[in-house]
Amino acid sequence: MRTSIVWFKTDLRLHDNETLIKAIAQSDKIIPVYCFDESNFVTTEFGFKKTGSFRAQFLLESLIDLDKNLRAIGSGLLIVKGKPEVEIPKIIQEYKVTKVFAKREVSYEEKQTEARVQEELFKLKCELKTFSTSTLYHAEDLPFSIKDIPDVFTNFRKKTEKDAIIRVAFEEPKEIKSPEIEPLKLPTLQELGIEFKTIDSRAVLKFKGGETEAIARLNHYFFETKCISEYKETRNGLVGADYSSKFSAWLALGCISPRFIYDELKKYEMQFGANDSTYWLVFELLWRDYFRFMMKKYNAKFFQQAGIQSKGIPVNKDNTSQLQEWIDGETGVDFVDANMIELKLTGFMSNRGRQNVASYLCNDLKLDWRYGAAYFEQQLIDYDVCSNWGNWAYLAGVGNDPRGNRYFNIEKQASDYDKDKKFRDLWLKD
Repeated sequence: MRTSIVWFKTDLRLHDNETLIKAIAQSDKIIPVYCFDESNFVTTEFGFKKTGSFRAQFLLESLIDLDKNLRAIGSGLLIVKGKPEVEIPKIIQEYKVTKVFAKREVSYEEKQTEARVQEELFKLKCELKTFSTSTLYHAEDLPFSIKDIPDVFTNFRKKTEKDAIIRVAFEEPKEIKSPEIEPLKLPTLQELGIEFKTIDSRAVLKFKGGETEAIARLNHYFFETKCISEYKETRNGLVGADYSSKFSAWLALGCISPRFIYDELKKYEMQFGANDSTYWLVFELLWRDYFRFMMKKYNAKFFQQAGIQSKGIPVNKDNTSQLQEWIDGETGVDFVDANMIELKLTGFMSNRGRQNVASYLCNDLKLDWRYGAAYFEQQLIDYDVCSNWGNWAYLAGVGNDPRGNRYFNIEKQASDYDKDKKFRDLWLKD
């Protein structure tokens, strides 16, 4: 009997999941496992939690949905809590597992965890097989090796669009054979060391985790409202659910895959026509790919103050009160404050807002950009390690921005994107 583990991480879905498909093809029985890795619930060196309340709630919802979908086809989700390199070997020994299938990691801490697990598996004569499941373009299909990927996005985009293909998404499995898996037992927020926070009623969207919700959101944004056909014009919005796709939270946990979105978009274009807006969604998915490939190329450098450019930037050291004012939305700059209050109370902020508050922290307050990135890591429902740290390094002038110092004139931005003060009034009223 070949029994394998599928170690779910940020790929919490059945559709377009190569890890799961390959495991089913090469095994007689599958044990789907999710490990609450204790290192994801610590306080970082910057003084913030790695996982805050909003994202933790979204994760728990996503796992409930994954378990439900697995049980519908004969399986279920086994939950463990601790260090993956300790917990996964215990399951291997109990079920005489010969292979572990998992998503391939690219960022520094995740790769270290993967290496520690592999080391323990080796001792048990168990093989770790990993697959790239997070990007629109597969790394192997790029027209350059990872070390030769251009450091300027436009050069990467043009060559990739011209010379690479997007693979067809995998179908979801119809059946999984598993040993009996006990009913789902999730830790509480309290057990994870997290205080429950309610999402403010002014939130742009009631985000709910899981593949089912992700697909429902896609159908709403594409086929029910056709909002995708105006995406390019509305994407810099600040108020309401439909100015942008809001797919990011589900993409971050892998409740939906970029290739699945792409396939559905092609169906939409066949039915309702393609335009700049439908292309622009692919353009944004390409940015997401890019930061992931950049993380693979530069690894730990993305987490250092000097970034991938190894550039010294002057930092205001006497900064704890200014950092706190920024977090609490008490800087006195109304556009920054409204965005920061939205983030604090809902776990979400628009793309336009993110660029402005990051520019303000780096250029006006001259604080260490990594504190901003670490606070976003704690707060954001849609936190993705590559996009978050890649974007922050970009705005701090130590990442992939060819222009260097990208300064946002906040007053101009506010009058361009919030001219009637609708957004500021929404978040700044008591």
